[in-house]
Amino acid sequence: MRRHRLSAAGTGVLVLAALLSACSSKPVDKTAGWSPNRIHAEAKDELSSGSYDKAIPLYESLEGRAAGTTLAQQAQLDKAYAQFKDGQKAEAIATLDRFMRLHPSSPAVDYALYLKGVINFNDELGLLSFLSRQDLSERDQRAAKEAFESFNEVVTRFPDSRYAPDSRARMRYTVNALAQYEVHVARYYYTRGAYVAAVNRAQQALTDYRDAPALEEALYILVQSYDKLGMTELRDDAKRVLDKNYPNSEFVAKGFRANSKPWWQLW
Repeated sequence: MRRHRLSAAGTGVLVLAALLSACSSKPVDKTAGWSPNRIHAEAKDELSSGSYDKAIPLYESLEGRAAGTTLAQQAQLDKAYAQFKDGQKAEAIATLDRFMRLHPSSPAVDYALYLKGVINFNDELGLLSFLSRQDLSERDQRAAKEAFESFNEVVTRFPDSRYAPDSRARMRYTVNALAQYEVHVARYYYTRGAYVAAVNRAQQALTDYRDAPALEEALYILVQSYDKLGMTELRDDAKRVLDKNYPNSEFVAKGFRANSKPWWQLW
């Protein structure tokens, strides 16, 4: 009996120790006694120093602590930026979408749209890796298109916004990237003898995008593909359009070798 009582007491000590250990391992909220202004200052310091992983939870605390104020709205935007810089792009876009849903009349909506565009624009640069990969036939263009939509909304809804000029520039860049993508795929098909597929992609570029430098090559691919298919009337029509719009086209003289200069230098 005595041994049993000692064993039970020992077990109780172990359980108590485990509970105390669990309590001590719970994360401590260091901001518990801080004012919203102090949290904001600390978060701003972490953001400025590049400690984005430390800034994010501070902005989350500030958002809850200052709920219903403009400071809380600013915390959401700053958190989105910190998430973007920390490589959490999906989370950053979700934060921005939530901000615009909760505060549709906020004077900072133009910035939220612009930042969302920049995040997708940054992802879009991966799209350009096709320039060094000649075996690609398909690539997801969703990020580029979503970037364009965000920038277009900035320009359309907020034409006088401080972010409108850069949005316009990025829209032009994105349009050309998308056009060049279609032309790259058309060239990919042409070089592999898939002339009908090459025609379809070249026509897609000509239909969807206007005044992009890549369209010169799209017309050249049409001429060459129709020639390979024996469709002489369509070939001659495409050649007339090429000559009219690009009377000094180097593609006519050099073929695909004319595509030696990076497209962004042509924009």
